[in-house]
Amino acid sequence: MRASAAPVEGNRVRLSVEIDESEVDAALDSTVRRLSRDVRVPGFRPGRVPRPVLEARLGGAEALRQQAISDALPDLYARAVVDTEVDPISAPEIDITSGEEHGPVTFDAVVEVRPTVSIAGYAGLVVTVPGIEVSDEEIDAQVDRVREQSGELEIVGRPARDGDYMTIDLHGSRAVGDDVDVEDYMYEVGSGSDIAGLDDQLRGSSVGDILQFSADIAGPDGTEQPTSFRVLVKEIKEKVLPEPTDAWASEASEFDTLAELRQDLATKLAQIKVMQANMALRSRAVGALVELVQDEPPESLIDAEVRERLHDLGHRLEQRHISLDQFLQASGRDRAGLLAELQAEAAAAVRADLALRALADAEDLDVSDGDLDSVVAEMAQQAGTTGADLRRRLDRAGRLPAVRSDQRKAKALEWLLEHVELVDEEGKPVDREDLRRDDVMQEALNGLADGGDGASAGDQGERGSEDVGAEEGATVEAEA
Repeated sequence: MRASAAPVEGNRVRLSVEIDESEVDAALDSTVRRLSRDVRVPGFRPGRVPRPVLEARLGGAEALRQQAISDALPDLYARAVVDTEVDPISAPEIDITSGEEHGPVTFDAVVEVRPTVSIAGYAGLVVTVPGIEVSDEEIDAQVDRVREQSGELEIVGRPARDGDYMTIDLHGSRAVGDDVDVEDYMYEVGSGSDIAGLDDQLRGSSVGDILQFSADIAGPDGTEQPTSFRVLVKEIKEKVLPEPTDAWASEASEFDTLAELRQDLATKLAQIKVMQANMALRSRAVGALVELVQDEPPESLIDAEVRERLHDLGHRLEQRHISLDQFLQASGRDRAGLLAELQAEAAAAVRADLALRALADAEDLDVSDGDLDSVVAEMAQQAGTTGADLRRRLDRAGRLPAVRSDQRKAKALEWLLEHVELVDEEGKPVDREDLRRDDVMQEALNGLADGGDGASAGDQGERGSEDVGAEEGATVEAEA
């Protein structure tokens, strides 16, 4: 078999394929064997139907030959794709140009291929990543989180303020549905109640106050209904945190001293910041590269990506025994809205894919046969088969060029992450090596350990410290 590829209009390629007569004869023999097994002819056992009988049933020798060619076309097309290293993104339009009656067979296959987009300016991309330095204020905030866990509530005689814990009786009456009655309810002021306005009423109130206000809350049918509330303030407590001393640290953690606890918290914060910086580097570098792409991606690629995302969503919902309608109802969306979201996400993913492939072309990044063998072997291990078997199946399906292309994209991403210029939020250069080191911030941590004198956070005055975020704090607390 001989195959060649030539571009045609509209981001498509024409594969011209010629099949020797000996290969056609082999295809004929294969079709005869299949039909002999499958066709039921009175007087003949399966697999024993003579070729002349099969020809007669199909309408003659020419019809049998055409059936054989039709049977062989998928495999022949797949081989042509591999030979020409074409990366198709849609089903081909195949036209047999000669050989249906006798002699060698030739056919053309016109197929849409993945386009090459322009990424002019990629060599000068600058990416901003979050800073990885850990400040004293951030360490103090994490120490305070640990102190919160062992804080004690004490009654106070002052008016209530955010963070206080109040014991209240709450009564709500509404025109439709049952009234709301709660006694001795302990509520943290400022925590954000489902009852709109409750926090505003409680702030500044004192023991013995009776507060009256109105708010809309959900009724039995789920609709918002006006409700009149009356609240009796019975007790106000504030959480008193223990002093951050060595004795407290040894009781509240696995460490003997406050300095050791602070160093451990700082280490974990540094690891979190490095992880966040690497995640930001990856997403922002790809985003910056995608911004250079001016071409609109083909609809066929977007449609394929949407189908893949729908398939993944359906699989995940099926695992959770949730129907699509239940998911849509729970998420407050309809089918049109979900499809619009998926299309937007798919378009962004396709643009990123095309941009990385263009970068691989621009930098002449290649995937060797050895690289491809390693990837196929890894895929085979995950699929529970052998590398040789999977490669044979990929080869027959014409998927090897796609696998190679995907690996070139992965190499392009590696190149991009290594070559974009990195700066922090203040525009200062960031050393890429700091994002790779497990001991990053060690010098700063040593300084923190040397300076850990057990002074309370409050003793250091008002700082306006930067919170590392609820998720980060939870991570640090869980590991402390």
